[in-house]
Amino acid sequence: MRALLDIILIILQIYVWVLIAAAVLSWLVAFNVVNSYNGFVRSVGEFLYRVTEPVLAPIRNVLPSFGGIDLSPMVLILLIFFLQRVIAYYIYPYVF
Repeated sequence: MRALLDIILIILQIYVWVLIAAAVLSWLVAFNVVNSYNGFVRSVGEFLYRVTEPVLAPIRNVLPSFGGIDLSPMVLILLIFFLQRVIAYYIYPYVF
């Protein structure tokens, strides 16, 4: 059972890095640092969008509008950190 919890914690940590990569790529595209017409950039951006958007869309619907600032990745990362702490401190020690 601890192995399963370890896998869940690793997947959550990888998803945090995917969220960070998606946010950074969106900034790079918005500021024209990378060309969104490049095939590689487009495919990476599409992958990151497909992986993160199903989780971020409900959070965007709940959050109020802050103009052009999207705080949903930060809210999701904080929720993931909270979930990791709950697993590590309250579930993991009591599983045999």
